[in-house]
Amino acid sequence: MDHADRRRAGIMTPTHFLSISDLRRVELEACLRLAGEMKAARAAGTRHVRPLEDRHVALLFEKPSLRTRSTFQVAVHELGGHVIELPPEVALGGREPIADVARNLERWVFAAIVRTFAHARLEEFAAAAPRLRLVNALTDAEHPCQALADCLTMQERWGTLRGRTVAFVGDGNNVARSLAQAVTMLGATLRIASPEGYELQDEHRAPIAAEADAAGGRLELMRDPVAAVDGADAVYTDVWTSMGQEAEDAERRVIFAPYQVNSNLMAAAGDGALFMHCLPAHRGDEVTDEVIDSEASVVYDQSENRLHTQKALLALLAQ
Repeated sequence: MDHADRRRAGIMTPTHFLSISDLRRVELEACLRLAGEMKAARAAGTRHVRPLEDRHVALLFEKPSLRTRSTFQVAVHELGGHVIELPPEVALGGREPIADVARNLERWVFAAIVRTFAHARLEEFAAAAPRLRLVNALTDAEHPCQALADCLTMQERWGTLRGRTVAFVGDGNNVARSLAQAVTMLGATLRIASPEGYELQDEHRAPIAAEADAAGGRLELMRDPVAAVDGADAVYTDVWTSMGQEAEDAERRVIFAPYQVNSNLMAAAGDGALFMHCLPAHRGDEVTDEVIDSEASVVYDQSENRLHTQKALLALLAQ
């Protein structure tokens, strides 16, 4: 589908991907559909598309990464592009203002993939370089690339998310926020069970709930993890202490202990419920070995699907 066809179909290519909310539902569905096609083509050993032929993509990572860095490197290569990696001390304001870094890169590369702390740094970068395709590879506020892979994983198992219930147990963090945006946009219910003081932030709830209502989805916040997983089709968790919160680790271990996903909690979910985690996992904390290594676990499918959804995202941004 070329650009004119996409416009006639009501699909508008976004310039940046800082958040799931940068996509309309039709764009999210198109990205997931293309990711499935690319995954099938790769499995068959055939070349699908190479929209990044002779284009360069910069990786600017302030936070450590296994899955995000590796899958974006492979994605750019398989789409025909070339990766350049900038060291953190020169990439995001260490030697010069973020805006100046962005304005320079805009003259040289097609896209920048940024993994940083404060979401405002990403927004500043985007504002300074409007012609540069910018992708959020994780900030403290959102992790939209992970949510794309999560949705593809669930679609592969169920066909559609519409009418399904997903339970997220733990910190209402960046992963929870992006997951909430994506699954409710696709017509699913997301229940988030968090301790008091660790809920999805107030300013994020209203826009997610509004988008969910329009799509037939639903966002529910609660305290009780057992109530959250009751009858759920998937149970999702994440680490209790995210990068940058290490000083809070001991306190968080105590507060989040009742939110561990173990065999008893999974038993309260629906028959055949999936277990999901964005990885890396702290085994013995937020999840037990018996759950993450069980047949219910799709964590490595999620990890694999990071590649395919990010390839699709970059292809759409290249339109």
